[in-house]
Amino acid sequence: MTNPTVRMARWSAQNPWRAITGWLLFVVLCLGAGITIGANPATSEDFRIGEAGRAEAIATEGGLQQKPVERVLIHAKPGAGAFDKAQADAAARDIGDRMRKLPEVASVADPVPAADGSAVRVDVTMKGAEFDGKQHVDALLAQTAAVQDAYPGLWLEEVGSPSISKGVDQLRSDDLARTEVIALPVTLITLLLVFSSIAMAIVPLLLALSSIVAAVGLSMLASHAFPDAGVGTNVILLIGLAVGVDYTLFYLKREREERARAGGSLSPQAVVELAAATSGRAVVISGLAVAISSATLFLADDVIFSSIATGAIVVTLVAVLSSLTVLPALLAKLGERAERRTARKQARAAAKGKTLRVKQPKTGAGRLTAAVLRPTAKHPVATLAVATLAMLALALPVLNLNLTEMGRETHSRSIGAMQTYDRMMAAYPELKGMHQIVVRADADRREEVSGALLDLAGQAAKDPAISGQPVLTHSPDGRITMLEMAVPHFVSSPEAQDSLKHLRGSYVPATVGKLSGAEVAVTGDVARYADYPAHQKEKLPLIIGALLLVTFAMTVWAFRSVVLGLVGILLNLLSALASLGLLVLVFQNEWAEGILDFNSTGSIGSRVPLFLFVILFGLSMDYQVFVISRIREAAMNGVPTRQAVLDGIGSSAGVVTSAAVVMVTVFASFASLHLIEMKQIGFSLAAAVLLDAFVIRILILPALMLLLGEWNWWPSRGMRQVGPKTSTGRQLTNVG
Repeated sequence: MTNPTVRMARWSAQNPWRAITGWLLFVVLCLGAGITIGANPATSEDFRIGEAGRAEAIATEGGLQQKPVERVLIHAKPGAGAFDKAQADAAARDIGDRMRKLPEVASVADPVPAADGSAVRVDVTMKGAEFDGKQHVDALLAQTAAVQDAYPGLWLEEVGSPSISKGVDQLRSDDLARTEVIALPVTLITLLLVFSSIAMAIVPLLLALSSIVAAVGLSMLASHAFPDAGVGTNVILLIGLAVGVDYTLFYLKREREERARAGGSLSPQAVVELAAATSGRAVVISGLAVAISSATLFLADDVIFSSIATGAIVVTLVAVLSSLTVLPALLAKLGERAERRTARKQARAAAKGKTLRVKQPKTGAGRLTAAVLRPTAKHPVATLAVATLAMLALALPVLNLNLTEMGRETHSRSIGAMQTYDRMMAAYPELKGMHQIVVRADADRREEVSGALLDLAGQAAKDPAISGQPVLTHSPDGRITMLEMAVPHFVSSPEAQDSLKHLRGSYVPATVGKLSGAEVAVTGDVARYADYPAHQKEKLPLIIGALLLVTFAMTVWAFRSVVLGLVGILLNLLSALASLGLLVLVFQNEWAEGILDFNSTGSIGSRVPLFLFVILFGLSMDYQVFVISRIREAAMNGVPTRQAVLDGIGSSAGVVTSAAVVMVTVFASFASLHLIEMKQIGFSLAAAVLLDAFVIRILILPALMLLLGEWNWWPSRGMRQVGPKTSTGRQLTNVG
């Protein structure tokens, strides 16, 4: 065989211990190299998007960039009586003295009393970049705790971007540990039901986990080209367990069928070659489809999506590599073990004068699949119409899709820092948001720029959504000037967003916008919140277009059929839109809050649709390739197309269902996370896989292919040509 997957499988099966040892060394080397060189985390500069990002770059040039800030809130304990202002002032002085001595602290501001006199706060600015504050915040938290012990009559709490980020990271880590506790046992139980063998069930799980370990190490190396935004490991776990088990499952099921058909006439090594010639090729194409689909996320021009793409690509390719290299070796060893066990049973049966019956694996459709396929075979038009209309009905809520950035106020209140944040915002509403207008001009125009900005502040003072005393700062060289104005509304509120529109649309053009030769841009919390979803909406059509092109090209390449390429993109679109519609229905409304334990924001995270489309398009190719390869294989062996469709769907339904159960388990476990965006991603992917496996592949695809008949293969010719035969007289046909 010239097929490279067969050659690799042959070597692996004939040299099992070398292959197994080589794989273990590969995993250890990948992880070791990653740990030795270390990861390259994304910096604040990597997160800049849109006008807000441009303004931040200008501010950074003048040394006016945002710094990590922690705020200590000093107020009365609940039920402890009136607020003791004298004690609070003493505690504030103590906090200031302690914080100034820390090497992590750049400055400590004077205490600020609350407008209603119920609290005092102390602002502490840390050294370093805004994004790095969480790495050094523990020292500040320790000092706050020490002062709290010294003033038991008061309540001292600390909150800020660093402590919130630290709390979010800890919650994410705890949640991921819980998902593993859920996903791994359910996956193992599913595989036990599929194979009725502990050894066969453990193999996919071990290969998936080892692929994840290797991918984590490789992703650390890759982060030096594509910085890690902190989500890479999450994606590797999410995608790695799903595709790792899937690819091994496809291979294992085929090897089992080939071994049973051979009935002992072929060696375990030859059986592995048969499986490699069919499912091995399908795994390669599926893996390439997932990797190439994931690569379209680089078009988003966003560090988070680049990090997601890197993790998905690396873990998928490693999972494919494990299926091509070490899996054939394991299958050969398991095959030899099965043969020895069968020989012993036959010997015992012969000693008793009995004949051992060898249990054949089930081929063709199971009872449930056969029951579903019968009406589809008889009434393909009706099946296609009803199933498609149902999917379109699920997709209708997409028309009301509301994309927003999941801001700080959406974080789970199980994070202690978020509870403090709520109390801080209640006492100091002016801290909810901030506008920053940044201007770059020649140094000799500093007074002119300052005057225009103060004029802007005067106009904005009439806006009820902007409050407080504006603050004007200059860079040391006088070239950069920044005006800061407080917004006493959460950044996601209509009031805050309207104030940004007024600022950019009216106040800036009427004042500093008139300065010739000056560069002006608006940033701040509100602008960041608005610009990120706008950026995603702008990139969404480009990435979806690239996805459609990739799906079409991969399907045409795999099956030499333009028609199947068109079918693939239409079905993937239908599946993605239906799952996105379900997501809108569940998360933009409040009726499912109690069921899924979340508080609706009335919106969908701006990253979710892109992530859903890209990952779903890739994973859908798994099912597409596996199912159609079975159909095409039968057609090339002389089976009429109609019967080939029914046989192919029936024979692949069991493994597709099993793979779907594994994927849904993994994705659904992410729906239990506290972080709303991760919850939305987990739910949408679980729903998408369910719809794709049980509606698209069992109802719509067979009905459509039955109606198309021979047109399925256009413009290919010679679908009845005979492929090379094995020693058993069976034909070997490649998917490609």
